[in-house]
Amino acid sequence: MSTTTAPTALTGYQKFIIFLLAITQFSVVLDFMVMSPLGDMLMKSMALTPARFGKAVAAYAISAGISGLLVAGFADKYDRKKLLVFFYSGFVVGTVCCALATNYWQLIGARVFTGIFGGVIGSVSMAIITDLFAPEQRGRVMSIVQMGFAASQVMGIPISLKIAEWWGWPAPFFMVAGMGTVILLLILGKLQPVVAHLAAQKDSNALQHLWHNISTPRYLNAFIVTCMLSVGGFMIMPFSSAFAINNLQLNAKDLVWLFMLSGIGSLVVMPLMGRLADKVNKFRLFAIASVWVVIMAIVYTNLGPTPLWAVVSINVLMMAGIMGRMVPSMAIVSSVPDMPDRGAFMSINSSLQQIAGGIAASIGGLIIVQETPHSPLQHFDTLGYIMGGITLFTIWLLYRVYRTTLPQKQPK
Repeated sequence: MSTTTAPTALTGYQKFIIFLLAITQFSVVLDFMVMSPLGDMLMKSMALTPARFGKAVAAYAISAGISGLLVAGFADKYDRKKLLVFFYSGFVVGTVCCALATNYWQLIGARVFTGIFGGVIGSVSMAIITDLFAPEQRGRVMSIVQMGFAASQVMGIPISLKIAEWWGWPAPFFMVAGMGTVILLLILGKLQPVVAHLAAQKDSNALQHLWHNISTPRYLNAFIVTCMLSVGGFMIMPFSSAFAINNLQLNAKDLVWLFMLSGIGSLVVMPLMGRLADKVNKFRLFAIASVWVVIMAIVYTNLGPTPLWAVVSINVLMMAGIMGRMVPSMAIVSSVPDMPDRGAFMSINSSLQQIAGGIAASIGGLIIVQETPHSPLQHFDTLGYIMGGITLFTIWLLYRVYRTTLPQKQPK
């Protein structure tokens, strides 16, 4: 029977680091999320077709994934604070460029630039967490930092829409850039250098270091898990708004409430899951949450016209399962790399997550059929069944990774 270590108390500095990384994550996620609610304004302002707008959204994810892979070999060669300052500075500049774009190609260029820098920030943050927090603390720490996604739904979408209504679609990007400038000053002034990993470096150059991370078998298993975790969610998530409007018969105002209330549910559930992950067996929690997600996803993707309260309830219940999977799986995967490899490992892991998500969204688009712009989406239930199968398969994949993180028994 496996045993778990009691969570240790956090120091004042560690609590500040959690806050700093959480607001950093919030700003990066908000920059990505804000494109969708602004879609109608952007398309009308720049005379964009839906296909062109889709490419503008995809430009960020693709460039972010490629950037993460290219940076992976260098990620453990420098002070993690310096890396965070460099990439976050580029992210702020890119966000300003998005606000200043006046045509399609300028917007594409700005999103690519922002993705190049923004795509690395998450992996640097995860490496900092892994360096500064003990394994028995990481579940709750990661759950708080990852609350940026939920917070962007609760506050980001409604606030961005209101600001854009008052001052035009560029205003939310200026808002994110302003917030980012304050965060950057906090990083520069308050974050101490993170350099413990430098003393343990073995590989002589970046390419050798990258190859070492890619070719290590237990790292490869963890990368496969990350890809499969992304594939399941991204097959459904990009089409959830269209499904809610065309199949569930919600309107635009209902959609704002759906995002907001689902986000609030995530804000409540995520810290609870983080604390639970530090107290119980992480793999067992992941397995139970995965089965729950399969049930809720199949229920959700088979819905017809449904009242808002019921849709919100199902979304919150499904989100509880998603958070119950994400938190323990991230805690397990973060325990796989050795200290000298953590930056590169997290960078590769983050890149593969984004690339796999993009591929999954493309596959989902090939499966779904919509006869007219206002007709219900067909075969959305098929995505639910596919996601269910992938989710159950991922339980076995993560178990293989989990076994490699357990203390090895010494022969008698």
